[in-house]
Amino acid sequence: MQTEKILRNCRLCPRECGADRYAEKGFCGESAAVRIARAELHMWEEPCISGTKGSGTVFFSGCNLKCCFCQNYEISHLGKGFELTREELAETFIRMQDMGAHNVNLVNPTHFVPQILDALEICGERLRIPIVYNSGGYEKPETLDMLRGKVDIFLPDLKYFDAQASREYSGAADYFEKAIAAIRRMANIAGKPIIEDGIMKRGVIVRHLVLPNHRHDSLRLIEELEKRFAADEIMVSLMCQYTPVYRAAEHKEIDRKLSGFEYKTAAERLEQAGFAGYFQQRDSAQEKYIPQFYSAKYY
Repeated sequence: MQTEKILRNCRLCPRECGADRYAEKGFCGESAAVRIARAELHMWEEPCISGTKGSGTVFFSGCNLKCCFCQNYEISHLGKGFELTREELAETFIRMQDMGAHNVNLVNPTHFVPQILDALEICGERLRIPIVYNSGGYEKPETLDMLRGKVDIFLPDLKYFDAQASREYSGAADYFEKAIAAIRRMANIAGKPIIEDGIMKRGVIVRHLVLPNHRHDSLRLIEELEKRFAADEIMVSLMCQYTPVYRAAEHKEIDRKLSGFEYKTAAERLEQAGFAGYFQQRDSAQEKYIPQFYSAKYY
């Protein structure tokens, strides 16, 4: 990996901020030093990801999106987290495996891709469980290509179709065009979903969180997925866990939880599209499901 060369003029994500992350922080809020805020087994991912033993989630600090309703705002916006060397990151991945995790789940990893690849190289053949790339979907195909042969499962968000919504809520008017192209590349890299004994081994699960007062945008997204992907090419997870946290109150139209009617409308449309996947129980929309994050290494 030419990690230093990449980070000297960082263009890993669609922001292409060009920051020298050895001297300054990028748009994501992060320097060249890897920072995470949590590394533990997680039981609340999709059933084929968490399984019975849990998904080995590693939450990375910083973010290339600025979602006003981010549940993980402590680490994506407020900078909570602690530094790890690449050797320590590699040992963290091995720790997840030793704890019995079905996979290593890289949460919000985009801005640390070169360092993650270095850590995976350090792990070598010691790491024998699938790698999950769990992101907000705002990706560059060129960066995803770096993951070919390293990442087995992609778990991207597909947040919006409407450019005004993506600009207002996430600061990214070009979100849909970047995310849908990224999902196409992810499907190319991972191939069709493979699930063995209830556990995913390869493939793509697209996540969409239905937002209050935006059910028509959800319907449009499902229509776009139906147009662009065969039913067996990807899986779709339709989420109803929206909770108005962080700065959501600044936008009255999303300053409430989702209604049953809004979610049902999107769920019925997704069923018509024919994708395999998951629907979420409405009691998941609670702050208690937001994990605890740490400012110093605790393990």
